[in-house]
Amino acid sequence: MKLLYVTDIHGIQWKHNRIFQIASSLKPDMVINGGDMLPFKGNLLHQDKFITGFLDEYFSRFESLGIYYLGLLGNDDLRVFDELFQKTCEKYSYVVNTAQTRFQIEGIKYEFIGMNYVSDLPFGLKDRARKDTKDFEFPKQIGKQYLSTPNGFKKVEDWLSYAENLPTIEDELKDLIKPSDMRNTVYIFHNPPANIDLDVTHAGHKVGSKAEYAFLKENQPKLSFHGHIHESPDASGKWYSQIGRTICIQPGQSHQHENYLYCALVDLETMNIERKMVKKTDT
Repeated sequence: MKLLYVTDIHGIQWKHNRIFQIASSLKPDMVINGGDMLPFKGNLLHQDKFITGFLDEYFSRFESLGIYYLGLLGNDDLRVFDELFQKTCEKYSYVVNTAQTRFQIEGIKYEFIGMNYVSDLPFGLKDRARKDTKDFEFPKQIGKQYLSTPNGFKKVEDWLSYAENLPTIEDELKDLIKPSDMRNTVYIFHNPPANIDLDVTHAGHKVGSKAEYAFLKENQPKLSFHGHIHESPDASGKWYSQIGRTICIQPGQSHQHENYLYCALVDLETMNIERKMVKKTDT
């Protein structure tokens, strides 16, 4: 089974379109999007227009090719639009929202499970932010903290106290739906795990999830996909690593975000993996 993985496109249409072109050419069995699918420039409360005005038709293209498209929304995609995203995915038999769910193609041994919560970072939007573990130390916050609601953004007056009452990433992983065969399971986590250099910022800080690392180390699935820290492959020199038998992939996105696209190709039978870079001028 062949997969094409991409993450952190942030609504840049040429990148979405290029992924479709690559899929049309290479004919993978499945395209997987690891989150932050919607625009992060301008008014975030207009992200719904991207879902209805672009993604709806975009998903229909994969449907027409008979290529599965698995996606989930990331920490920069407003949670208030989760229901709209879900309903849009449900219009198509080949499109699946994998956030906190399990998916398996009938007759195929591989299972796919997604989760889109992230361990807290300094930035203001907190829709999917969590403490990583019970003893998690919050980073110094930048500006105001807020959540998306149907009536606009709601300021969180005391984010640290608010977050103390939310499930941690560790809790979410414990409650995540279980696969029938862990050895043939692929996890799609927007957050990268700690300890394997897929989580390194430009400043050299390592901000990955200790809870995810422990989960993958204990359970040893076949593969895990990650994103979130765009610059990590440039900062650490690594775009994939291992936790025991588990291969972990984080293709990143370039610091010249508008001009380059990174994605990964994976053959689940041979476990041959390749990172692909495309320039905007190549499209």
